[in-house]
Amino acid sequence: MHSSVTTNGNQRTMEDVPLRDIIQKYGSPCYAYSKQAISENFLAYQQALSSRNHLICYAVKSNSNIAVLQTLANLGAGFDIVSVGELERVLMAGGDPTKVVYSGVAKTADEMRRALEVGIHCFNVESESELILLNKTAAETNQMAPVSLRVNPDVDAKTHPYISTGLKENKFGIDISRAYEVYQQAAKMDHISVVGVDCHIGSQLTDISPFIDAMGHLLLLVDRLAESGINLKHIDIGGGLGVRYQNETVPSLASYIDALDPLLKDRSETLVMEPGRSITANAGILLTQVQVIKKNGDKNFAVVDAAMNDMLRPALYDAWMDINSVEITSDILKSDYDVVGPVCETGDFLAKDRTLAIKEGDYLYLSSAGAYGFSMSSNYNSRPRVAEVMVDGDQTHLIRARETIEDLVRGEQLVKEQ
Repeated sequence: MHSSVTTNGNQRTMEDVPLRDIIQKYGSPCYAYSKQAISENFLAYQQALSSRNHLICYAVKSNSNIAVLQTLANLGAGFDIVSVGELERVLMAGGDPTKVVYSGVAKTADEMRRALEVGIHCFNVESESELILLNKTAAETNQMAPVSLRVNPDVDAKTHPYISTGLKENKFGIDISRAYEVYQQAAKMDHISVVGVDCHIGSQLTDISPFIDAMGHLLLLVDRLAESGINLKHIDIGGGLGVRYQNETVPSLASYIDALDPLLKDRSETLVMEPGRSITANAGILLTQVQVIKKNGDKNFAVVDAAMNDMLRPALYDAWMDINSVEITSDILKSDYDVVGPVCETGDFLAKDRTLAIKEGDYLYLSSAGAYGFSMSSNYNSRPRVAEVMVDGDQTHLIRARETIEDLVRGEQLVKEQ
């Protein structure tokens, strides 16, 4: 319904592979991603922006598996990173460092040095303190640091408060009322090269108007800077275009670009975008097996082997994610279930009040799990993290092995008693 899964008879498939075959080969729970869907989602951005200078920087935080990054790098993608770890992943995957934008509110000098060493496209600077540190670090390495200031336009993205990033009360960016002054400071620094402006107002946006509002604020700043002799090469509008999880009305990419076009008509700046969720979310699923069916009072529970440590979004954001059976059956009566995991938290659930025809041992798949799924997973309750699989036509590839108990304790050691 909301993923790359299709129905073939009574079987669910991803591309040309039955989901049951994935589970039987790689075990449960596991993540599966469609290479075709990831590619098509990225290429949709390329096509929509083909008439103007652009750079599409995939937001690595949404799904950072190096095989996913490799798929996108091979298509010419740039990358939006927020840590040196994400930078190293991009490089391992064959990504072009000259197409990397480095976001994040607390970059260290060591991280800056590494990014300067490999020659990234620019730093999205989020504070005056960071700007000073970057100038100092670049001076120590005798380099020029390309800079785009991330400005906070105080625009309400109308999304979940935990993923809203463009309001004054959010930690991100430089207040747009002070941005002109900070740009003047940056332009005078010996080892800073001012190249752009950046803005990111939030994630999972289903309304275009906040983007248009934010772009209007950016363009006023860009034109004021040009009048003072600071000419920017690019305008980065960030990511944030949402996807359909349940019944959201999500604007098409074409309608989003069409709405931006009048504002950008006849402008020479390169348009940079940082999509993440809209490329990988609906390209991935989380497969899981029903372990126990139980009833407490009037509530039915389906206890599965996946948990909040594998997929945090429902517990963290109270996010609704579609869940269905891997195989369609007509010989089991439907009932309403809370689908919950084995972690010792009441908040450990994947779905609530869902109508399912299931029995113990059946397999389920959670849709729209390709973004902020594995990348937010943990080892809580000492649970090994699950496998990740890439589906490519009728082939499957293990792109992350399931962790072992040895993996869990790697680096730990007992204290030697005296």
